[in-house]
Amino acid sequence: MIRQILSFILGTNNARQLRKIQPIVAQINAFEPEISALSDEQLAQQTVKLRQQLAQGKTLDDILPEAFATVREAAKRKLGQRHYDVQLIGGIVLHQGKIAEMKTGEGKTLTATLALYLNALEGKGAHLVTVNDYLARRDAEWMAPVYTSLGLTVGCIQNTMNDAQRKEQYQADILYGTNNEFGFDYLRDNMKFRIQDYVQRELNFAIVDEVDSILIDEARTPLIISGPADQASQLYVSADRAVSKLQKGVHYEIDEKQKSVQLTEAGNDALEQAFGVENLYAIENLTLLHHVTQALRAHALFKKDVEYVVKDGELLIVDEFTGRILPGRRYSDGLHQALEAKEGLNIEQETQTLASITLQNYFRLYKKLAGMTGTAATEAEEFYKIYKLDVISVPTNRPLIRLDKPDLIFLTQKAKYQAIIKDIQERHAKGQPILIGTISIETSELLSSILTAQGVAHEVLNAKQHAREADIVAYAGQPGKITIATNMAGRGTDIKLTPESIMAGGLYVLGTERHESRRIDNQLRGRSGRQGDPGETRFYISLEDDLIRIFAGDTLKKRMQLFGMKEDETIESSFVSKRIETAQERVEKHNFEIRKHLLEYDDVLNQQRIVVYRFRKQVLEGTEHIEELVHDMVRQSIEDLMPYIITNRTITPENLNLLYQELAQLTGLKEEQFAAAGFSTNSVDQLQSDVIDYLLKQYALYRAQKPTEVIASAEKWLMLENIDMAWKQNMLNLDHLKEGIGLRGYGQKNPLIEYKREAFAMFTEMMTSIRRDIVHHLFHVNIETFDPRALEVRRERELEDMNLVATPVLADQDPVTNVPDSSGPRVGRNDPCFCGSGKKFKKCHGA
Repeated sequence: MIRQILSFILGTNNARQLRKIQPIVAQINAFEPEISALSDEQLAQQTVKLRQQLAQGKTLDDILPEAFATVREAAKRKLGQRHYDVQLIGGIVLHQGKIAEMKTGEGKTLTATLALYLNALEGKGAHLVTVNDYLARRDAEWMAPVYTSLGLTVGCIQNTMNDAQRKEQYQADILYGTNNEFGFDYLRDNMKFRIQDYVQRELNFAIVDEVDSILIDEARTPLIISGPADQASQLYVSADRAVSKLQKGVHYEIDEKQKSVQLTEAGNDALEQAFGVENLYAIENLTLLHHVTQALRAHALFKKDVEYVVKDGELLIVDEFTGRILPGRRYSDGLHQALEAKEGLNIEQETQTLASITLQNYFRLYKKLAGMTGTAATEAEEFYKIYKLDVISVPTNRPLIRLDKPDLIFLTQKAKYQAIIKDIQERHAKGQPILIGTISIETSELLSSILTAQGVAHEVLNAKQHAREADIVAYAGQPGKITIATNMAGRGTDIKLTPESIMAGGLYVLGTERHESRRIDNQLRGRSGRQGDPGETRFYISLEDDLIRIFAGDTLKKRMQLFGMKEDETIESSFVSKRIETAQERVEKHNFEIRKHLLEYDDVLNQQRIVVYRFRKQVLEGTEHIEELVHDMVRQSIEDLMPYIITNRTITPENLNLLYQELAQLTGLKEEQFAAAGFSTNSVDQLQSDVIDYLLKQYALYRAQKPTEVIASAEKWLMLENIDMAWKQNMLNLDHLKEGIGLRGYGQKNPLIEYKREAFAMFTEMMTSIRRDIVHHLFHVNIETFDPRALEVRRERELEDMNLVATPVLADQDPVTNVPDSSGPRVGRNDPCFCGSGKKFKKCHGA
């Protein structure tokens, strides 16, 4: 109530922000006569002029009005499109590092050119991130004439590009690409062993198109680069056979709200008998339990043509938010293999995690981040909490005249579909184009079969027909055209009407049921009524729909029957609509908690990842100054060692002898050499300083005997190999820690706090181990047998293997209890150790 009163008196925050922007829009418009009078050559020189102003001390905010006026003129000349004032507002919002909520058809693609051009003037690059390769390529080609006419270069990252092509594209002033390509390039760069092979520049400015899809819907999907494991387990097949004989309600129970499944005592007994084990939960049967659990989830929780499709012998995941196939993606932790076994497909080899990052943490690496979408207000709180991004709703250029009708509510699904068909036939007869929105492939195909039986011509747009998406959407606004679509019709495409279609009432959007997310429903509505066009939307609801059944049970249906509602009756009930909205809000909050939970755990890994990647890059960049890094390693390794040897800061003959023994093992020098070195024993600090100075002198003498280029190469490789192997093992350890940390809750301990505490201890130990191992190998390396080329060939082969399986694995909802398998590649135990000692790995480093 207080908030409403303050909003009435002071105006909403959105209105206040828009008032602040209006004077800037006036300044841009004031430049228009001057800029319009320029020749094409003079217009192109504007970029040089504006960059000179930046070099002289002006800021991007200072030059914004003139820069925006320049882009507007270029677009008018090259595209025949002049930015509306509301698009200028959107461009300002994007430049300010906020989210511009702009309705469908308001020209977000053109709006982005303003902020991209302005921020690219600094010469540090500006990225436009979108949801798929097709849109990235389309928008880059479409807007390129604007940028190139002003002297800027434009690039586009595509999935099929090699590293050389990618590096060239990243040098462009303005770059278009998908969130996956940008994220994977970041991970791959930080696995390379030559700094010149890095493809990305510093992450400066990014606009995320369809920001809610990428930063909200896909935020539960960490990007994971994986390598092949040793072999696929045949247990998936036998687990599938055993589980397929179990009965719901007898052997297992399903919680549809939590999307979980639990074995009953009868289920335990049946499986123990099937596998001939006494206790399925015994330690020795944990592997079997894992496979059985995933097989049970595959059968009980995942439906073909809803969560996945089978095409050409391959199991492909369907995005629950867009209805699109997610090419190359696989469920984690053996779930994908369990689904392949369920469908009788060839079971793909299991993989190991080599590098990972969540989309949240990747995009937070940018110096400035902005976004745009048609539907962001419902997630405004999450955008601010996670990304510190404000959402500003930009006014439409023309008033919205679309008619959003109340939901029609039916007792049963049968009655609902009968009414839907009747409505479609009536509107089709009068020539009105119709878009029918479904939330699953299964429903879209059911409606298609009904319409086909009725002899009604139509198109189906779902994950199975995604290749024809552009053609289907291009004609969806024709008079009398009927298009059945999953949620994929809600992104990146405009359904354009003909004059005849407008006369017939514009596009009619018919939703066959409510989605769990209000935002997805709003996206579907948003396909109609673009740029002031007429249109109409309505959702058909059955009290047997999944959303109502799961969150309201049978009570709502029984209550309506008690009130006398018949199967053939239709009602418009604000009570039922409110119950649906409440259910959607509960699901949205639950999903937010999942994403927040995932991020809290990944933040721990992210802090470590930033340190390790920075350390790694120093090694790669430090070829000319590698000796300084070596000195740092020696100094830090002694600082790590001293507190463990000289306890209580008290020097005794006993711990002094122990120190000499440790130093001898570390360096290969004799204990007698240290005893005769004349170290000061007046204080621990002086002793530590003397030891460090002595080791640095000894290493300098050793280094002086070898060719500088050869020893520098060996030092670089030894550091790199130690860092990479320790980091992969650390990721494996963190995954194992995650798997069991949830059990700490039973001991009245906060699992997250425990995870942070133990992860920090593990990281500290890892860094200590890295420093010690580097120093150990530096003093022991055999330069004569050290072969950097062999190491280079092996690493190149590893990177090639990684690229083949560099796919985003869909992590399960709870990052604590369901973790992707990640055990990293290993040097073969019989391979030569990388230190050049000539020993087998298992006898040297592997020991």
